Amino acid sequence: MTRRQFLQTSAAGAIASSASGCGWTLAEVQTQASSRVSSDTLYIYTWAGYTDRDLLDRFSQETGLKVVADVFDSNESMLARVQAGGAGAYSVIYPSEYMVQKMVELGLLAELDHSLLVGLEDLFPQFQNPAHDPDSKYSIPISWGTTGLIYNRKLLDSEPEDWDYIWENQDQLAKRMTLVNDVREVMGASLRRLGHSYNSTDPEHIRRAYEELVKIRPAIASFTTDAWRPQIIVGDLLLAMCYSSDAAEVMPENEDLAYITPDSGSSLWIDTLVIPKSAPNPDGAYQWINFMLQPDVAAQIVERLSFATPSRVAFRKLPKELRNDRALFPPESVIARSETLSPLPPEINALFDRYWTRLTSG
Repeated sequence: MTRRQFLQTSAAGAIASSASGCGWTLAEVQTQASSRVSSDTLYIYTWAGYTDRDLLDRFSQETGLKVVADVFDSNESMLARVQAGGAGAYSVIYPSEYMVQKMVELGLLAELDHSLLVGLEDLFPQFQNPAHDPDSKYSIPISWGTTGLIYNRKLLDSEPEDWDYIWENQDQLAKRMTLVNDVREVMGASLRRLGHSYNSTDPEHIRRAYEELVKIRPAIASFTTDAWRPQIIVGDLLLAMCYSSDAAEVMPENEDLAYITPDSGSSLWIDTLVIPKSAPNPDGAYQWINFMLQPDVAAQIVERLSFATPSRVAFRKLPKELRNDRALFPPESVIARSETLSPLPPEINALFDRYWTRLTSG
């Protein structure tokens, strides 16, 4: 299971899955929303791999609530479904930091009542007052990490240190590397390589970033957020752009695999818990958030699902080898060179999308 994997495992009736971003209609979403008003069931909308049987069983045992988890594979597909009427189907949603800002602007999220939450003081200081949501007014951080490169040390002539490696070694990497299926991440990496911000709104910067990506397009096997995993484990791929949590989970499968956050900087992602305004079970939503804030629950999630926790109390409960895992918990020097994604103006989003369509369909 991966942070961004559009696959899921059934948890003996505790988890129900639904295709995200495709295969659903407005009528289906509205029907689904109207049928999900139940005080004994909690519907959540999350990234695949963010729950497992043990987690859901324990929550049900502690609260008496059954959990149904639908999954999405990108923030954009999640937002599209929510705007099509899906907000009324779910009581908890897991957007990333930049999408929280966008959902707030669209009036989709309920303001959190902190008097109903237990454990906020256990978070690291930087997560108690995050830039994307000051004072955690609408969201609670649940996991975080970086975006970087996983690679096979044995099969490569040299090891990557920065984004430049892809451009400089595209002949060796030809059709044996992948980039994530995410416009902001891929365009952002190219922008960063050129010395610009992931959040640049300068059309010239964006154009140049696109043109640089066109140069390596023939060498890219695919744009995928998850399909690289089995391929890099067996050596079919040499390198893949991925999220740190996914790398931490995959590397034990092959001792030749390593992960780096590029020297010039990368994106620092934060996934969160939010309650939509039209949540059918807000009481259950607060119970879920409080459950996830429990340090022992958060620590077990790190161990079982390979996600870095924003809880300093949970961090102290981890085995030493996990606390020292640089893929999960990068040093401050790496964090200082990275930046979170911010929402972009509509016209800049449209520009990104046009370039992305050209790049991925080329």
